[in-house]
Amino acid sequence: MSKVFEYMKPYSGMLLCAALLLAVEAICALALPTYMADIVNDGVLTGHIPTIWRNGIIMLLITMLAMAVALIVGFFTARIATGVANDLREALFNKVLGFSNAEINKFATSSLITRTTNDIMQVQNTLMMAIRQFIYAPMIGIGGVIRALNRNVSMAWIVALSTIIMIGICAILFIIVLPKYKMWQKLIDRLNLVSRENLSGILVVRAFSTQNYEKKRFAKANRELATTELFVNQTFAMMTPVIALIMNVTTALIVWVGAHHASAFRVDIGDIFAFLQYAMLIIFAFLMISIMFIMVPRAVVSAQRIKEVLETKSSIRYRKNPLSLPDDFKGGIEFRDVTFCYPDATEGEGNVLNNISFTARSGKTTAIIGSTGCGKTTLLQLLLRFYDVNSGTIYVDGMDIRDIRKDDLHDKIGYIPQKALLFSGSIRSNLLYADKTATDERIKEAASIAQANAFIQKKPDGYESNVAQGGSNLSGGQRQRLSIARALVKNAPIYLFDDSFSALDLKTDAMLRAALKRKNETSVSASTILIVAQRISTIMDADNIVVLEHGKIAGLGTHTELMKTCEVYKEIAFSQLSEEELPASPRTNGSEGRSFQEVNA
Repeated sequence: MSKVFEYMKPYSGMLLCAALLLAVEAICALALPTYMADIVNDGVLTGHIPTIWRNGIIMLLITMLAMAVALIVGFFTARIATGVANDLREALFNKVLGFSNAEINKFATSSLITRTTNDIMQVQNTLMMAIRQFIYAPMIGIGGVIRALNRNVSMAWIVALSTIIMIGICAILFIIVLPKYKMWQKLIDRLNLVSRENLSGILVVRAFSTQNYEKKRFAKANRELATTELFVNQTFAMMTPVIALIMNVTTALIVWVGAHHASAFRVDIGDIFAFLQYAMLIIFAFLMISIMFIMVPRAVVSAQRIKEVLETKSSIRYRKNPLSLPDDFKGGIEFRDVTFCYPDATEGEGNVLNNISFTARSGKTTAIIGSTGCGKTTLLQLLLRFYDVNSGTIYVDGMDIRDIRKDDLHDKIGYIPQKALLFSGSIRSNLLYADKTATDERIKEAASIAQANAFIQKKPDGYESNVAQGGSNLSGGQRQRLSIARALVKNAPIYLFDDSFSALDLKTDAMLRAALKRKNETSVSASTILIVAQRISTIMDADNIVVLEHGKIAGLGTHTELMKTCEVYKEIAFSQLSEEELPASPRTNGSEGRSFQEVNA
């Protein structure tokens, strides 16, 4: 909870006011039994009506004051708890935004969502009660003991015995429930994960008719959570009648013992009633503290989970005094002896990339191709610093990217990911996501290059047309073209296309690349383009092609050069293109006259 206390510092003024007001409320509560005793002893037993009226009015005024103070305290505690929760959520969200992919994978998205919502809610609810109970209850308990002893010492053993029994019961419950609380939050993570996977993959679930399997998987996660919740709630349910029994037995004992003392004229009847009230206040104070000690463990577990995220340091390291990018930034890229292994890789998996060295010249198009899993996307993620290299260096315009501020680096890059992710809103708001200051002319130019302008104009609302969450109301090709247009709106010196043409038909693909090439050739400052692709037709015209195989460079050069020198590239080309499409690509190295199947064989 230490991390939570740090976020309470801005609200220390409110907390102090709440504490002072709670002291006033406690004084009011402790004063009432005394006036009630005076009413009985000096008013009822003597028949003195003015005493009854006077003390009754005083008790009424004290009660009204206590009620007003309680309302103000409630306002302060709500503001403090809500403010701390708000600050924690914001800090947690901002922290996650700064995580690399390694930290995201470490916690898992479902767990981060639970920590940002449910865990913080647990802390907020507990904090709201704790501010009141941990200040008010001790005042009531200590004050009640002092006042009760002043009234009658001989019956103090009854209160002591009741308190010891209650503390014992609460301690037993604490030991039983604490492990379940730790399990509870993890089970919420699990349920969140299953729900998220099922909802995001609903099309796959339906396509493979695995609804029954998913129902069973969800039912299992839901049942485990429900069983844990039921155990905790049933345990607490047992507590209520036990506490009620203790309080009723205590009341009976006080009345019984007090009656014997009163019959022997050792105590006034009014003092017995006052002692009874103080005893209830003492027991109630211990009860409140005991309940808090049962509730706090869950909040502590949640606070610990929040603390884990807030204190996790990103694996991406930055210089204390990062370099500034020059005004004439060109965007040249160089990979020099880059080796990389994923942080969560198991022993024996080996490196994803090994000694990768190539240059993407400024203003030129460099393509990366290779089989699935050879590390193509990983190269782009390293350039974006979603991960850091294990060894080697990546340079942009001769500067190590580790010496540059991440925001400055990303500001110079237009990135189109494999999955075309769009945000809920309009088409215009999605295109403006790259640059809020972009003009309508630049937006339309980017959409035109991305071959998206035609389908946008066919929509009744044009660029103001609604985009559902994730772009679910658009086709895969439309989402991909809008994703490309969004990056082009940025007008960046570097563009990274991560297999961003896969959902496009060959005609649209060719038209888009031709338009992109024209823009780059006619632009005052040409952009460096890095394309990851699966199709040979997408990268044939690239100025330089990097061929990857098993995390290593298998070939480097133009299409024509690679068709002469790189067997891996030739096999990919022969599997995708016809003889007519390879006029300048002779099958060398003994492959003349053989089919692709024969080459593979």
